[in-house]
Amino acid sequence: MLRSLLASLVAVALVGAAADGAMAQVTGALPPPKAPLAPTLKRSITVTSDIVRLGDLIDNADGFGAIPVFRSPDIGTTGAVPARRVIEAARAHNLFGVERGEILEVEVTRAGRVIGRKDIEARIGEVADLKVSFDREPVSFSADLAPDADLKATRAALDPRGGRFDVMFEVPLGGSRRTLVRYTGSVIETADAIVPVRTITRGEIVRVQDLTVERRPKAEITGDVIGTNDEAVGRAARQALRPGLPVTTRGKAIESGGEGDVLKVLNAQTNRTLQGVVTGPGRVDIGPPPPVPAPVTSANLLPADEPPGRTE
Repeated sequence: MLRSLLASLVAVALVGAAADGAMAQVTGALPPPKAPLAPTLKRSITVTSDIVRLGDLIDNADGFGAIPVFRSPDIGTTGAVPARRVIEAARAHNLFGVERGEILEVEVTRAGRVIGRKDIEARIGEVADLKVSFDREPVSFSADLAPDADLKATRAALDPRGGRFDVMFEVPLGGSRRTLVRYTGSVIETADAIVPVRTITRGEIVRVQDLTVERRPKAEITGDVIGTNDEAVGRAARQALRPGLPVTTRGKAIESGGEGDVLKVLNAQTNRTLQGVVTGPGRVDIGPPPPVPAPVTSANLLPADEPPGRTE
C-alpha cells in the first residue's frame, strides 16, 4: 500500500513538472519584431515605361511603389531628377522619412531597343538571298520595342524589274507617341559562289584553303559557276584563277563617245546611273572598284590527273 502511494505521488510530480515546462515555453519572452527598413533614395535607375514611379526611385517604398510621379526621358536617353523633388513627390503621397544620404540627384535612363542597319536590312529583305543597298546610309535610332518585336511597315513598294524599293516604318517612342522613317534603295538577288582567295596558277591543284564562299549577284552566276568546295578541291586549274578580276554587268550607255571618253551608263540591274571610262568597243569601266574575286567555274578546272594542256 505504501509502495503504491509513493508511485502515485511520483507520477503527480512528473505531470506537474511537465506542465510547468510547457507553460514556460508558451509564456516565455518572444524576440522583438524587426523594425521596417527606411525608404531610401536610389542614385541611378533604368526604366522601360514612359512613366517613373515612386518604387523606381525609392527602395523600400512598399505600398507607395506603384504611384506614378514623373514622365520618363525619351527612348535611349538619360535625364536627372533633383533629390529634393523626389522627396517632395513622396511627401505629397504621404510617404515620409525618405533617406537621401549624399545623393543630390537621381539619374534616370530610359531603356530602348537600338535599331541599326542590319535590323532595317532584315525587315526589307526578309530573305537571305537578297542584298539590300540604301540610297542613304541608315542611322541607328532607339525604339520602344520588345527584343523579339519587329518594326511595322506602314507602306512598302517594290519594283520587281529594277529592284527598287520604297518602305516606310512606324517607330514607337513610348506611350502613344510615334514617328515615321522612310528608306529607299535597291535589292539584288544573290547566290553562293566559290571564289579564289589567291592567284592559282595554270595546272596547280586547288586546295580547300585556296577558296571561300561569297554571296554574289545572281545575274553574275552562270550555270557553270561552282557553288561548293567539293566541286573544286583536288582538281587542276585549266587556266590561271586570279582573285582580283573585275566583275562585269550589263548596262545601257546614255550618251555616245569613243575610247577614253567619260560616259554615263544606266545599270540595268539597279536602275542607277553611273559614270565610267570607255575602254573598248561596248565596254565601260566604272570607277576604280576594289578587287572582286571572280567565281570559279567548271570550265576553269580539270581533274588532278589530266594534263592542263589538253583541249576538248
